[in-house]
Amino acid sequence: MYAIDPLRTDLVEEFRSNPGGPHSPELTLIVNRLRLMPMADRHILVCTQRGREWVLARMPSERGANLQLFEEHVFDDYRAGVWEVFRRRWHTVTGTELS
Repeated sequence: MYAIDPLRTDLVEEFRSNPGGPHSPELTLIVNRLRLMPMADRHILVCTQRGREWVLARMPSERGANLQLFEEHVFDDYRAGVWEVFRRRWHTVTGTELS
């Protein structure tokens, strides 16, 4: 599995400035690695109002179980929500906090 170098903040900034891509080959490897996390560690966005509001959530460890919603993390800007998901996944994989 691809190992993420937590010192590659240039790639973090590339993602932050353009979360929807297209991404450089190196950033694509990182994004794909973060998508392949174990389900129990995977943060996601849940759309609660079509095209207007998203809530941060965590996938359950068991299929069919409920999502863990973080209702204190509501986003009206999709890009801000995607950035929060990226930050949390990055921290889970690398152990490094992003601001």
